[in-house]
Amino acid sequence: MDFNTFLFGLSNAPVKVIAPSVDFGDYVSIDLSTNTEALKDFDTTCSNSWIVYINQYLQSRNKCIAFGGYLESRSIYNRSNYFNSKSALEARNIHLGIDLWCTADTPVLAAFDGVVHSFQDNTNHGDYGPTIILKHCIDNVEFYTLYGHLSRSSIKDLKENTYVSDSQVIGHLGNASVNGDYAPHLHFQIIKNIEDNEGDYPGVSSQKNLAFYRDNCPDPNLVLKLY
Repeated sequence: MDFNTFLFGLSNAPVKVIAPSVDFGDYVSIDLSTNTEALKDFDTTCSNSWIVYINQYLQSRNKCIAFGGYLESRSIYNRSNYFNSKSALEARNIHLGIDLWCTADTPVLAAFDGVVHSFQDNTNHGDYGPTIILKHCIDNVEFYTLYGHLSRSSIKDLKENTYVSDSQVIGHLGNASVNGDYAPHLHFQIIKNIEDNEGDYPGVSSQKNLAFYRDNCPDPNLVLKLY
């Protein structure tokens, strides 16, 4: 069985990783790619502009959580030297997880039973901010889930190898002052082989390295089942 088939078969129902009290009917998809017309003249460098945009998007649709982003090419990363490169082929602008946009302090849930693999406050501009990585072993298959853009309190008293159960609250969303300078959201990513990374793993790829990361970080919707 290949890894994608394994992930899809882990649950018949959608796996919830955020806001336990919000029904899936209150989710709405959002496109933040470079092709989105509404973002053509948008100031992607300003987190306050993003907050207003996301809030208006949700309010106009009477929804609570906006989701999307797997393998989206995004211009927002152009604002940060952490992602920029002189070569278009090497610039990191292709998103490897699914983002779930809502309000700061929203609870974040473990996708599956597992242990805390590592955690870290990634403080580069445009980075994850506080991040938790969980290690899972199901049916003798090891893999990892990453939760980025959390609050600092989410990792304050955390310890590696601590057991967590599926749907357990493991943290809360951070605001723009701590989450890498974004509108509040969860970056959720699945990682097949984390190699020697701890507390961090690339969440954005270049075109040059996309084949590797697309294989090692499959679509989180295989478990979220949002579309």
